[in-house]
Amino acid sequence: MSRRQKKPDAKHHGRPVAKGKPPVTKPGYTGPLEQIDECCWRIPKDYKPGMLVEGRIFADEKLLQQIRTDQAPEQVANVAFLPGIQTASLAMPDIHWGYGFPIGGVCATDPQQGGVISPGGVGYDINCGVRLVRTNLTRQEVQPQIGQLTEALFHRIPAGVGRGGPYTYTGKQLDRLLREGAPCLQAQGLATAADLEHTEAGGCLSDARPQCLSDRALERGNDQCGTLGSGNHFLELQVVDELFDPQAATIMGLEKDLICVMIHSGSRGLGYQVCDDALKRLRNVPAKYGIELPDRQLACAPVDSPEGEDYLGAMRCAANYAWANRQLLMWQAREVFAEFYGRTWESLDMELIYDVAHNIAKIEQHTVEGRRKTLCVHRKGATQAFPPGHPEVPPQYRQIGQPVIIPGDMGRASWVLVGQPGAMDRAFGSTCHGAGRVMSRKAAVQHAQGRRIDRELAEQGIIVRCRSWKGLAEEQPAAYKDVSLVVDVVHRAGLAKRVARLVPIGVIKG
Repeated sequence: MSRRQKKPDAKHHGRPVAKGKPPVTKPGYTGPLEQIDECCWRIPKDYKPGMLVEGRIFADEKLLQQIRTDQAPEQVANVAFLPGIQTASLAMPDIHWGYGFPIGGVCATDPQQGGVISPGGVGYDINCGVRLVRTNLTRQEVQPQIGQLTEALFHRIPAGVGRGGPYTYTGKQLDRLLREGAPCLQAQGLATAADLEHTEAGGCLSDARPQCLSDRALERGNDQCGTLGSGNHFLELQVVDELFDPQAATIMGLEKDLICVMIHSGSRGLGYQVCDDALKRLRNVPAKYGIELPDRQLACAPVDSPEGEDYLGAMRCAANYAWANRQLLMWQAREVFAEFYGRTWESLDMELIYDVAHNIAKIEQHTVEGRRKTLCVHRKGATQAFPPGHPEVPPQYRQIGQPVIIPGDMGRASWVLVGQPGAMDRAFGSTCHGAGRVMSRKAAVQHAQGRRIDRELAEQGIIVRCRSWKGLAEEQPAAYKDVSLVVDVVHRAGLAKRVARLVPIGVIKG
């Protein structure tokens, strides 16, 4: 690995004012949705011949109105066709249309029953995820210099489509990074033992197989580790605005008015290429194994088949790359803070609270109808949410449950929660991953015509730096559901419990 050398406060929790042209609407879902309880709805198994289980969507009546506006519930029903699927095809309240699977979809399959792995159930941005870093700085200390601090982060941290960064990995170095993930950075002085302990899976999925990656995927990974990327990825300076569980907040080191750093990024071009390559390789595999699917985007292979094992080996490489990517992004943020304040990052108490993955498939132990099973759990736009006492929860958090980090849009708020027993009972240890889009990117750009999103956010006290007007237009607050409504559903459904709300004051995007 080599490193190249490089030279006013406001709160806003309501929905943004709708400005600009109205978005283009598409036909919505008109199929059945039967209410199970106040936060869960059923698509019956007999809705489509070939469904092996029912569909279940976590939502309340208000969110359900938005969910019906696209065909994501139809995709929930389609996922129920996958061989070996257990209990139900699940969707979180941030559900919206995706490739094959809906974004916000959860599916567990049993390899012992012919269970499959589907790249569409992981997504293109493999292990897109979020990490949260606390500081001991307060709103009062940071607010007067928020513009300068945001600018310093924007100039240091690489962001934008295809942009490389200061860290390069090739040959054996890249091979090791793909196999070991974030832990390999500790030997290079770019990660601490505490960082790894507070990263999901320790920042590494075992049995990663770099030999399963194409030359193009490896090439795209050479210089993008430690870069933010574009789209919905971001680095935000946030203020702890309100505490809902003071005990859990204290254990995490969160206090009202403290400054935190939230980082959202994934496996960059390498992960995209892994998914693209896999979809091409698996195109005709379902027919080989006699699998009939309602949507070719659900291309899959049995978990224990050569094709399935190859995809899992490649996907794990991309997942490990993503954990290393977010570790390096955090390390650069620590360096900026240290330089800006003339103190070490340790003295600023810039400790990682937790890092959670989205867009991933993992082999896990779960109880189904009283039997312990080894399952392949797909979480696409969904987050692991293990409860108190679970052995995979770090010792520091074992009494309260795994921290769950739910980012919202850049104009409202993000949330910290902890996993609850209901997540294991109802959703294979899963919960939502964010707010969920209500506009396509094309519709959002149309909606933003004639506007300056950065100025609108500045009026709310939020400083934004972005590489392009289009990037801001696509990610404007109005393009997303109100994350507080989504979080309220997972809290009431018993999937995760609210701990703290954080509001943005500085944002950098690609």
